[in-house]
Parts: sequence; structure tokens; C-alpha cells
Amino acid sequence: MNTLRLLPLLFLPAAIVTHAATPSLTIYNQNFAVVRDTVPLDLKKGLNDVTFDGATIHVEPDSVMLRLPDGSPLRVREQNYRNDPVTQQLLLSLNEGKEIDFIVHEQEKPDRIVKGKVIRSGYMPHSGFAMQRYGQNYAISQMAMAGNFAGDGVAGQPIIEVDGKLQFSLPGQPLFPSLGDDTILKPRLDWKIEAAKPLKADASLGYITGGMSWEASYNIVAPEKGDTLDIVGWVTMDNQSGREFKDARIQLMAGDVNKIQPQELGVVAMGCARSMMASDAAAPAVTEKAFDEYHLYTLENLTTLKDRETKQIEFVRAGGVKSEVIYLYDGAAIDWNRWRGVPPSSLLTAEEFGAEGNSKIAVVREFKNSKESGLGIPLPKGKLRFYRSNGDQLEFTGENEIDHTPADETVRVVTGNAFDLVGERKRTSFAINQSEHWVAETFEIALRNHKKEPAVIRVVEHLYRGVNWAISANSDPFVTKNSQLVEFRIQLKPDEEKKLYYKAVYTW
Repeated sequence: MNTLRLLPLLFLPAAIVTHAATPSLTIYNQNFAVVRDTVPLDLKKGLNDVTFDGATIHVEPDSVMLRLPDGSPLRVREQNYRNDPVTQQLLLSLNEGKEIDFIVHEQEKPDRIVKGKVIRSGYMPHSGFAMQRYGQNYAISQMAMAGNFAGDGVAGQPIIEVDGKLQFSLPGQPLFPSLGDDTILKPRLDWKIEAAKPLKADASLGYITGGMSWEASYNIVAPEKGDTLDIVGWVTMDNQSGREFKDARIQLMAGDVNKIQPQELGVVAMGCARSMMASDAAAPAVTEKAFDEYHLYTLENLTTLKDRETKQIEFVRAGGVKSEVIYLYDGAAIDWNRWRGVPPSSLLTAEEFGAEGNSKIAVVREFKNSKESGLGIPLPKGKLRFYRSNGDQLEFTGENEIDHTPADETVRVVTGNAFDLVGERKRTSFAINQSEHWVAETFEIALRNHKKEPAVIRVVEHLYRGVNWAISANSDPFVTKNSQLVEFRIQLKPDEEKKLYYKAVYTW
């Protein structure tokens, strides 16, 4: 039995100076989100100044949409986005060149006032997003202006003059004069809106923001004996947007949505930019539906997502999922760095190509994402962690990642290498006839089973040299998996060794 769920998403706008309505957001697994909020408007005829102070610090300003409840756009003459809320470093920068008071606290002594002149504040004048937009050279120059090469991501060292001497630290706690009219306490959107007549309505605000992401992870438990699986899936949401979303409607979008990413900064600039199974009868916390070319998962309950918070919610639970353990021997060990840039015609005839081998036999866990297997829901990409029961405790047996997997597709992941299964691959002959345009080579593969139970090993061989090939001799039957891959299935009894061989002939 299984269930899959996530929470709803809503686009609700902001307000004139505050925002009160239920926000809604859709988080994408590509480090961005779409935020919706409500903005209460009380417009007079003519030009109106409207302010919204509930934006995130990673707003893409050109993505902002402000619309009336009926969907019609407002006549916005001008929009401004401010992201320099009041901090100590900002106030220091506003007082550069001026003398201010500092309170000095010393143990067992009364507090005293020291006057100091702010030579340099250390304030970083532009956000990491702005510096990403304009590139690495711009970021480095901004950091130099702030005196920040330590990579703390906030500000550099201030320089204060006290009694005619310079020091690279604050002499005490600064006391600032009152705030100027141009300072803000939170990231802010300002609009100049023209109204043909008086209007009172809750406008809809929507925008794209960075600093938010989500990912799926799956804990998978197998019994001590047997291969049926219990699966619990979690979604992990990470909010680094600079804003708390209280009692928000949240949706998660799974899929590869095309999104132009900001230019990556260099190493220097990067410093600146900066109970396993419960009752199956429980109501699912997340629901899923297809949306456009993607899948949308909706959290069923309103959720508070604090700034700099990581939150996890269970979204899928399935028991008794039918699975299979596969032993896979891919014996070729080719160092592709050695052959990078070599033309295909040279690979076709190079005697040393493809002769290397390895002894590891991979353990592959496979199950069908179908209703018959106990699933049958679109699974977002994420990490799978496998456990097996060992009496009264669970032991970790491996992990891997899956890509987005639609319903009725097979999940197949490598969880490690088998300890008691060994493979050995070697080439036993090589011949080439340039005048008749053919190459032939023979491989011998030895398989050993040191387990106390039988094992079936799938041996895959890659016909790397070219697509015009034929296997002219073989000890065991094989199936062709694609144009350059064949598979042998070899059954081994406990403590048994078997050898297989095949001869491949390439022509051109």
C-alpha cells in the first residue's frame, strides 16, 4: 500500500506597507521559487506611491507581476526594488567621514564613551545577486572597495580613527544618529501606480526568487531474509531567501524546467555571494498531479517555513514493494582520459584498447515503480538509502541517486560491490587484417561464487570498437541490449567457478 503527497501552492500578493494574507509559493528543485502574496491597495485617482516590505532578498525584479483580482494588470509607471535593509555596516557606511560615539564596555569598570571617525565602514554596497549579474571582475572590485577578501560573505574590516590613530576594528559599540528617510528595515518593492479612478482592492503579487530549493530522499528497508521493500519518501525544503513564510500554501515542482542561471563567480567572489514505518492508514501529507510537462506536489496543510530553515515532510509510503537484487559484472576497465580525442578509426584498430579489466561485481537493486509493486506514482529525483534488518536493528547497505522516474518505469541503482563474488576478465587473442578490413578479439571471463547460496551474475560486454560487429563464437548464450552491448547470464552454485568466452569480429 502506498501514498504520495505534498502541500498546495498559492500565488497571494503583498500589501501597501505590510502583508497579511496567506502567502503561497512553488519551490523548484533548481534553487528558485515562485512566490505569491497579496497587496491591499487603496488608490486615489492619479499617481500613487505603493510600498511592499515583504519581499525576499533574492527577488528577480524583472519577474515581478502585480495584477488586480480579475487578472487585469495595473498601470505601473515605475517599480523600484531595494535590498539594503539597516545593518550596523550600512549605518557605518552612511557615517563614513564623520565622527560618532562608541560605548566601550570593560570588566569591573564603568562604561565610557569614545569618539571615533569612520574612515571605512567595510560595508558591501551590493548584494551577491547583483555581483553575479555583472560578473567576477565586478564582484572582486566591490569586495576591494569593502576591504573584504576574507570571504565572510557580509562585510570587510572597518577602519576607525581614534585619537589620530587608525585601527582595523570598532573601538566599542557604535551609537548612530537617527535613521535617515532613505533607509529601510526590510527588502522592499516600491511602485508608482496610476489609477484612472479611486480603487480599493487586494492586488495579486507574484515574483521569482532565488535562495529556495527542495529535494527528495527515500529510506528503503529490506527484511532480514527476502527482497520485498518498505519505502518512505521525504521532501526536504531549504529556505535561504531572507524571508519567513508563515502559514504558507506550498507546492513543489519536479522536473527539468529550463531556467537561465546567473553567471558563476570565481573562487574569490564566491566568498561574497554567500520511527521508520507508521500506520499505512495515516492521511498523506502530500498530493501529486501532472502539470504541463512536469509533476506538482502539494502540501496538504499550511506550513510555516522560516528563513534559514530546513524542513522535512513525509510524502510517500509504500510497503511490500517487490524488488530484485541483481549481480552485475561489467569487467572492462577503460581509462577514457587516455583515449580522449582519439578518432574512432584509431580505436577500431588499436590492439591495447579495451584490454584492461577489473574484478568487482556490482550489487544492483531493482524494482518497478508500478501499482502492482505497491507504488505507481511519479518519483522525484533524489537519494535512495538502503537498509536491511539484522534482527532487532537496521544496517545501512548502500545508497545512490535516481533521476525523475515516471510511473511504470523501473528503478535500478547500484548500492555497492559484492564481497563474495569475483570476476576476472582477460583478452586471449587479437588479430587484424587491414587489407580485408576486419579486427577480431577473444575474451575469457572467469566468475567465482564464494557465497553459501546460488547466484546469477549478469555479465555485460561493451563492443566499444564499432557498430559493425558480430560474435562469431561464444561459450554461453547472450542477448543484445543495444547496438554495442551484449549480456550473458551465468548461474553459479555455492563455491563454484565458471568461465565463459566469446569472439567478436569488427568490420569496416
